[in-house]
Amino acid sequence: MKELTEYRTKLLERLTNAAAEFRDACLAVADPFAPIDGGWNVHQIAAHTRDVQRLVYGLRARRTVEEENPEFPNFDGDAYMAEHYDAGEPLREMLDNFVAEVEALTEMLRKLPAEAWSRESRHATLGSGFTLQRWVERALAHIEEHLKAVRQSG
Repeated sequence: MKELTEYRTKLLERLTNAAAEFRDACLAVADPFAPIDGGWNVHQIAAHTRDVQRLVYGLRARRTVEEENPEFPNFDGDAYMAEHYDAGEPLREMLDNFVAEVEALTEMLRKLPAEAWSRESRHATLGSGFTLQRWVERALAHIEEHLKAVRQSG
């Protein structure tokens, strides 16, 4: 159990650090509107990463804690971006909100008893058995994926 507790502590530390690193990497890009691999620019990647954290992984983690085996619909990030992306949104504000969202989530998660990490949820297309821990791991993987893309663009 000690190893699992240490793993979760490090997972939360990495999640918080990755969010801050992502913000810094995005802000360091000279032209956040220049297209990079995949066709999106850094501003779009920042909006997408923030929205997915808030509307997908953060929400799923919170609901997994608060509800009994909730089911989550599939999320189409491209469709969401097409409908909601605002090129005029200030990049720093967007990224500060993203970091604040991650920090609030990790603060909540740090207060949970160990057994809460095993709470389960379901996904409409991926099936059942998604634990709180799995959603947190996916949140981190998503941030790190986009952090890597932003770093490679600069």
